Amino acid sequence: MAIKIENASTATLPRNTIAQIEKIIETIPREHLRGIDRVRLVDTINDPRLRLPQSSQLPGLYHPRQGTQAAWLEIATSVLLPQSRPFFKRLLPRLSFKGNLASVIFSLAGQHYYLTLRHSIKKGQIEPSVRAYTEKHLKIWSESQHSLRTRLFKPLQPTFERWAKSLQRQAAKERKRNPSA
Repeated sequence: MAIKIENASTATLPRNTIAQIEKIIETIPREHLRGIDRVRLVDTINDPRLRLPQSSQLPGLYHPRQGTQAAWLEIATSVLLPQSRPFFKRLLPRLSFKGNLASVIFSLAGQHYYLTLRHSIKKGQIEPSVRAYTEKHLKIWSESQHSLRTRLFKPLQPTFERWAKSLQRQAAKERKRNPSA
């Protein structure tokens, strides 16, 4: 069964947003999406379970299955594309919209996967597992989106990862030396 994509948002979304969502969903294994009925785009998330300030900054919400209603995902477009700022401050979120949308969808799909389909994960392990799931699928999706760039930088990737690890170690040592900074 295909996942329905509903646009209940009044914001002007970038072109081909629905097609981009479909492509993002196609990169996730079908077994991980079993039980999800729809993806709904809204302006802001209005849920009685959330506090008001929290709901205005929440980019996505996973609604688990309740009774006969299937699980579904809700994505807030006002968080991904802020409208009230001047143009130059709206430019960066618009340029990074596709990546942010992909990360929200992957994290919500990861929540669904670890809460309903993976019963070996304990409650305290869900958040790191979802974070790792999101990073893994973002990497896969990014490689499929940027095939030429991926092929060019693939041989250099282990070197970049070693540099990143060494920089993280140096930063951790520096933090230990200067805890007040």
